[in-house]
Amino acid sequence: MAAKKGISYRGSSDYIASDELMNGVNIAIALQKPLLIKGEPGTGKTMLAQSIADSLGMDLLIWNIKSTTKAQEGLYVYDTVQRLYDSQFGDNDVSDIKRYIKLGKMGEAFVADKPVVLLIDEIDKADLEFPNDLLWELDQMSFYIPETKETITAKNRPIVIITSNAEKELPDAFLRRCIFHYIAFPDPESMARIVSVHHPNLEKHLLEQALDTFYMLRNIPNIQKKPSTSELIDWLQALVVGGVNPNRIRSEIPFLGVLLKKNEDLDTLLNMLHNKAQSRNQNIRNTVNRYRY
Repeated sequence: MAAKKGISYRGSSDYIASDELMNGVNIAIALQKPLLIKGEPGTGKTMLAQSIADSLGMDLLIWNIKSTTKAQEGLYVYDTVQRLYDSQFGDNDVSDIKRYIKLGKMGEAFVADKPVVLLIDEIDKADLEFPNDLLWELDQMSFYIPETKETITAKNRPIVIITSNAEKELPDAFLRRCIFHYIAFPDPESMARIVSVHHPNLEKHLLEQALDTFYMLRNIPNIQKKPSTSELIDWLQALVVGGVNPNRIRSEIPFLGVLLKKNEDLDTLLNMLHNKAQSRNQNIRNTVNRYRY
């Protein structure tokens, strides 16, 4: 199994990575350990894996985790239903069980002829035993298929990126096997750099007013779903398409529904404005009320 010597991640043209994040990626590669990335939604956890793949010229395999996902699904699936169907109605040789073994995303990463980036996305959505069920495979880079009495061993160790929204705690035994990095939400200066990747020709005053309003909304106490980076990028596009005057952004917050997605958050914003002068904030009040129902 080949080790990746001399590989170094330096970010990519469409992803702004901090020095600390790049160091974390490179340490995980050098130590041949999974990189566990945490952070609130919208901080670029999933996009990091694509950036690494693009930067290093590797394919990206994505294993999207759901609440019902089992660890074995990432290794392989034995299609007993198809085998039963073929035994009754088909012409295939059902004694060849290998025909009915389909590799999952981790299995595909193991048998790939070249190193790949494997993203295990939102691992905390699965049940608590899910991470523990992958410990051996992540350590040994191999797994056994009892139906065919075959051991699948990685031809090339994949770069494994695991993301978590911290919805639940992960087992200590699993954490010990990972390199950890927390992606903090970007400050306004960093956010301006991120926005420039997606909107390189954005008018400066519009960006300033939009960022000021965006962070004002994020800092409102008791907001249940704070607007994220992706929502900011969508909102800026809406402002441009809508031809909004930058001087109106702070006072009216046009297209507020692009940023706030919960009625409770719209009510929280309205309550925050309750003690302010009604004439000054009437436009915002009207905007909020349009999105409440």
